[in-house]
Amino acid sequence: MKVYNPNGVDVSELPRIFGFNNGENDYGAVGQLVAESGHGLGGHLCSDEGYMSYDLGCSEGSRPDRDKDFKEHYPDGYVVEFVPTEGREMHVGFFMAVQNARKLGARRS
Repeated sequence: MKVYNPNGVDVSELPRIFGFNNGENDYGAVGQLVAESGHGLGGHLCSDEGYMSYDLGCSEGSRPDRDKDFKEHYPDGYVVEFVPTEGREMHVGFFMAVQNARKLGARRS
């Protein structure tokens, strides 16, 4: 988990960004980032889900280049967490982010 909290608020109040495995293909595993708001914030083709947390910038100290995009979307702070495939269906926050992404997609069509 990675936390950006410039105002020192309770971490439970910060919006979330979720990294997750969006499927596999002949080239590897497709890692994606989705904000709680439903906005996509990037992706990465990974060799294995085990590396995704680092490849996507979900782990503290990993991929500082991604922090710019995260801060642009949530300038007042955020928490980035990786949601593994196993048990993902029980993760309420991730489920809501995916639902919000679907709503955003529906508005564009």
